[in-house]
Amino acid sequence: MTDTQDRRVLKKLVVGVPLTDEHIDRLRALFPEIEVVRFSETSGGNELADADALVAWTLTEELLAAAARLRWVQWSGAGVDTLPLSSLRAREIIVTNFSGVHAINMGEHALAMMLVFARQMPTLIRDQAIRRWQDSFDRSRIFELHGQTLLLVGLGDIALAVAERAAAFGLTIIGVRLRLDQPRPAKVDEVVGLDRLDEVLGRADHVLNSLPLTPQSRGLFDDARLARMRPGAFFYNIGRGGTVDTSALVASLESGHLGGAGLDVTDPEPLPLESPLWTMANVLITAHTAGGTPRYWDRGVELLETNIGRFIAREPLVNVVDLAAGY
Repeated sequence: MTDTQDRRVLKKLVVGVPLTDEHIDRLRALFPEIEVVRFSETSGGNELADADALVAWTLTEELLAAAARLRWVQWSGAGVDTLPLSSLRAREIIVTNFSGVHAINMGEHALAMMLVFARQMPTLIRDQAIRRWQDSFDRSRIFELHGQTLLLVGLGDIALAVAERAAAFGLTIIGVRLRLDQPRPAKVDEVVGLDRLDEVLGRADHVLNSLPLTPQSRGLFDDARLARMRPGAFFYNIGRGGTVDTSALVASLESGHLGGAGLDVTDPEPLPLESPLWTMANVLITAHTAGGTPRYWDRGVELLETNIGRFIAREPLVNVVDLAAGY
C-alpha cells in the first residue's frame, strides 16, 4: 500500500460533537468496520492518539498534536477561522465543513430580519408592550420588499438559500463572489467579482454579508465602504463579526446614513453591554442564533455519512476547505 493510499484508510473515527446515541448507532451500523468513539474531555484526548478522522466543534493545537494519525477533520460548522489552519495544512490533513447544513434556517432568518424592518415590527411590538393602539402610525416608514434590490456579499450555500427566498418576494438580487468561473445561480439576477463591490453597493436597498472571516475579508465593511451604501439602506451580517468595523457601523447608523442593521454576529462576541448597538431603535440583534435549527445534527450526520463513504472509496469529499484561502 502506498503512502497516498494509507492516508485514506479509516479505522477509527472520533466524534467530538453532541450527536445522539441514535446517530452514533447509525454510523456504527452503516460502517461496522470503523471504530466510532466519542471524544471525552476528561480523558485528556486519549481517544485521538490513534484516530484517523475527527468530527469536531473545537480543535486546538494541543489536541491536533495528540492526534498523530489524523488524516481528516469533519468540522461541524461552516466558518473555519478558529481552526489551526497552518498546522492542518502542514500535515496535509483534509478538512471538510458543514457548509449547507444550516442554509435553510439561515435563509429564513435573513428574510425574517428583512421583513421586520419592512413592516416596522420593532415599533409595533413596543406599542403592544405598553398597550398603545397606534392606528395613526406613520405608514410612510413601512415599505415593501417587492421591487427592491438585495446585494448578497458572498454566494455560498447560505446566500443562495437567502436568494431563493428573496426572489419569491420580488427582489432583484445581485451577488458578489470571488470565483467568477462558476455559473450564475438561478435565483441571482447578476453576479460580479469582489473587486466590483464598491461599484454595486450603492445600487442596493439591502446588503447582506455572509462572508467567512479571512485575512481578505477582515474589516471589509469599514467607514469608506459603508459610506458607499445607498442612504437609508439596510445592512445585515450573518457571516462573521470581524468582517465589519463595528465603530464604523455604529457611526453610520447614528448619522442616519444607514436605515438599519440586522446583526446575527458582532465584533466582539458577546456584544459588550456598553455597546450603543443594544439600544438603537434601528438595530436588530439576534445573538448568533441564525444557525439554530432542530434539524442541524440530522443534516450534519447525513453529510458525515456521505463523506465517510467517499473517504473509504478514495473519492473526492464534499465541502473540502481550502486551507490556504481559509474557507
